[in-house]
Amino acid sequence: MVALPPGILFLAGSRTLIAADVHFAYEDVIGGALPLWSTAQIVGSLLSAAREMQARELVLLGDVIHGPLMSEGAAAKVGAALLALREVLVVHIIAGNHEGPTRGAAVLGATTESEERAGWELEHGDRAPRAGVRCIIGHLHPSLHLGAGASIPAFVVAAQVIVVPALTPYSRGLNVCSDEFLQALQPWDVRTTDAHVVAADRARVYPFGSLRELRRMLRAPRRRTAAAFHRKFLRPDRS
Repeated sequence: MVALPPGILFLAGSRTLIAADVHFAYEDVIGGALPLWSTAQIVGSLLSAAREMQARELVLLGDVIHGPLMSEGAAAKVGAALLALREVLVVHIIAGNHEGPTRGAAVLGATTESEERAGWELEHGDRAPRAGVRCIIGHLHPSLHLGAGASIPAFVVAAQVIVVPALTPYSRGLNVCSDEFLQALQPWDVRTTDAHVVAADRARVYPFGSLRELRRMLRAPRRRTAAAFHRKFLRPDRS
């Protein structure tokens, strides 16, 4: 099992690429007057990973489209994106909460609730897991927040669950060091000591080790220094 930039998982045994939450046609679905640049960028990343790893298939873990209501032009571009992927890979689409099992059928075609590969159940992650089943999921958009509004996508790997980051560039993601993220992981009974974090930018992956240690380091109180009392922002002078 290999984590690839910019947030794709590869299962070597079955030569399977796994990607989550690509949110094709995002710009159109939200009503923005923007080109669908993110769809082309994501397809390019997937095709590049397929060539590099000699992948045979691609499993998309749901939220393949941002929503089913889109213009004809956007639907055509999503169809062309899927066709480009299918020319190289066998593509399996798992239904997410944004398209549902039927709402996105006109654009996506047939979807499924889950797939099984190498002893892992691949699903979107918006429902509780079956007892004793190891899952690979998306849905949670895990990321590592870097400060000043910046973040980087991150995989979270534990014995019973692997959370794949969102591939859409529009998501800041849910901070893996936050209490909200730990609460979201509760159905999979994940302990922070057993979970590991691997961040990914567009070129590299960065193993950060234990989630518990990462939380401890990033959430530890900082010593106050003289610099802490300096002004952080320019303000108008008052006479």
